[in-house]
Amino acid sequence: MIDFTLSEEQEELRGTVERFARETVAPVIGDLYERGEFPYEIVAAMGKMGLFGLPFPEEHGGMGGDYFTLCLALEELARVDSSVAITLEAGVSLGAMPIYRFGSDAQKAEWLPRLTSGERLAAFGLTEAGGGSDVPGGMRTTARLDGDHWVINGSKSFITNSGTEITSFVTVTALTGEGSEREISTIIVPNGTPGFTVGKKYSKVGWSASDTRELSFDDVRVPAENLVGERGRGYAQFLRILDEGRIAIAALSVGLAQGCVDECLRYVREREAFGKEIGRYQAIQFKVADMEIRAHTARLAYYAAAAKMLAGEPFKKEAAIAKLVSSNAAMDNARDATQIFGGYGFMNEYPVGRFYRDAKILEVGEGTSEVQRMLIARALGLPSS
Repeated sequence: MIDFTLSEEQEELRGTVERFARETVAPVIGDLYERGEFPYEIVAAMGKMGLFGLPFPEEHGGMGGDYFTLCLALEELARVDSSVAITLEAGVSLGAMPIYRFGSDAQKAEWLPRLTSGERLAAFGLTEAGGGSDVPGGMRTTARLDGDHWVINGSKSFITNSGTEITSFVTVTALTGEGSEREISTIIVPNGTPGFTVGKKYSKVGWSASDTRELSFDDVRVPAENLVGERGRGYAQFLRILDEGRIAIAALSVGLAQGCVDECLRYVREREAFGKEIGRYQAIQFKVADMEIRAHTARLAYYAAAAKMLAGEPFKKEAAIAKLVSSNAAMDNARDATQIFGGYGFMNEYPVGRFYRDAKILEVGEGTSEVQRMLIARALGLPSS
C-alpha cells in the first residue's frame, strides 16, 4: 500500500519552516514586495536554518537530506510568499546543484560550502532573449578557448539570483563548438569578472522581492578549469537540472495554491454579506472546496514524481505532470481567491493580491505548460512534429 505519510523528521522540518514562514516572513514580506527589495535578512535566516543545504551531503556543508525535503520547505514558504521560495529554489537547484552534480572536486571544495550555508548565492545562465523554450536552437552565447582561458560573448535573460550582493557566480551555458556545430558546455563566471555586466533588476509583474536580471558577456575571460563537467555535455546537464527543478517548482506552486485556501478560509469566516458570513453560502463553499481539491491533487503529483526520482527511476514524465498540474492549480486558485476577496483581492496589501501576481510565472518558468504537454506526449510514444 502506498503511504504518503511524512516521516517524523520530515514532519518536524515542515512544521519548523511553516512557523518560520508565518512568524518571520509574513510580517515583513508585504513591505519588501511593495518596494521590490531583496529579502537579505530572511535569506540569512534561512541559511542559518540549513535550508540551502537540505539536499546536499554533510561533506559539502549540507544537511544530508534529499530533494523531497527541499520540496517540503519550498511548499511551506510559498504558502506565505513566492519571492522567498523562489530565491531558495533557484539558489539550490539552479545555483548549487550544477556544481554538486557535475563540478570537479576543486569546484565543489571552492564553492559548495558557502552556497549550502546560504552565505552566498549562485545563478544558472541558460535562457536567452531570442531563444525561449528552444534553448539549443536559440542559443547565441559563445565560448572559445584561447590558450588556457575561455573567452565568452553573448547575453542571458531572466536569470534569478544573479545580481544580489551575495551572488558569487553564474554558471553559463554557451556554444563551444567550431563553426556551425551546436556543442553546448557550461562554464563558471564569477561576478565581478571584467566584461561580465549584470543588468538592472527587471520590473516584474510578480516575484517582486526576488532578484531577476539580464546578463551580458563581452570578451569575458575565465580559466579553462572553470568548465563544469565535460565539454559538450552542457545540454544534457541542463536537462537533468530542469527535470529536478520542475518538481521543486511544482512544490512551490502547491504552496501558493494552498496559501490561497488558507487565506480564503480565514476571510470567509470574517466577511459578512447580506446578513451572514460569506462562508455560509454554498457558492463560496464549493469554490473553496474546489481550491482544496486542486492543491491536494497537485501535492500528490509532486510527491509521486519526487518518489520516483529518489528511487533512481526515470521521472521526466512525472516531473512534467507535476509541474503542469501544480502550476495550473496555483493559477486557478489565485484567480478564485481574488474573486472571493472581491475588491480587497485587488489590493497588494492582501496576500491573495500577491498570489495572483506571482502565479502566472509558474506556468512559464522551468518550461512552459506547452513544453510540459510536449514532454508528456513524447513519453507516451507520440511522434514529434
